[in-house]
Amino acid sequence: MSFANFTLKTFAKSLFFSALMSPAFAATLDVKLTNLTNSIYFTPVILVGHDDSIKLFEVGTMASDALEKMAEGGDIADLSAAATAAGGSVGTLAGDDGNGGATPFGPGTTVMVSDWDTGANTYLSLAGMLLPTNDGFVGLNSWPIPTEPGTYTVTLLGYDAGTEENNELILAGSGAPDVLGIPADPSGNSGTGGTGVVAEGSSENAYVHVHRGVLGDMDATGGKSDLSSAYHRWLNPVARLVVTVK
Repeated sequence: MSFANFTLKTFAKSLFFSALMSPAFAATLDVKLTNLTNSIYFTPVILVGHDDSIKLFEVGTMASDALEKMAEGGDIADLSAAATAAGGSVGTLAGDDGNGGATPFGPGTTVMVSDWDTGANTYLSLAGMLLPTNDGFVGLNSWPIPTEPGTYTVTLLGYDAGTEENNELILAGSGAPDVLGIPADPSGNSGTGGTGVVAEGSSENAYVHVHRGVLGDMDATGGKSDLSSAYHRWLNPVARLVVTVK
């Protein structure tokens, strides 16, 4: 055997055993999320590192019960539990209430997590409710985590979970699954007395889809919507995500 052949075979064996001893993929990330809207708040956003067996949501399919709870009321607990059980790395992007509690965060605000370990997971997803909307959410679905260190920027859309009609009415008791209405307007700029942009039971898209944005109206004490077209109106995109792979 020549020296060259011996060296190549030894090198190949070294690579083979190195691959066995090392994880196939491992990434530590800094993740920043900026709310780009004029007047919409984001409830705490779930951040998930995962493999190809997990999807937080998928456009053109029915929303899961966990996604519905998040999109209608901002509750990410069931999404977090499901992702954790499936081997995902779970984090949260949110405001701070001053006591370490997670809160919604408003227009122009940037929130972040630092040195987040995604383990061997190769995809990144996130989701958080857009408030005030009926069932709108900011989302990222199965974005491949780059293997090359560096900083990457992604523009995010607002999606509609398709789980309830967008009547644009702020109603007591809403925010729970199967209870029509918007739970609150964190800005305090909503109106009252709306009759509803669409009627309950109307034929809207029942699958996850790109959100049309808020319609609103200019009548603070009546009209069809409790939201203001001058203040709450938004169109896509709604957020900017900056991921630094270390």
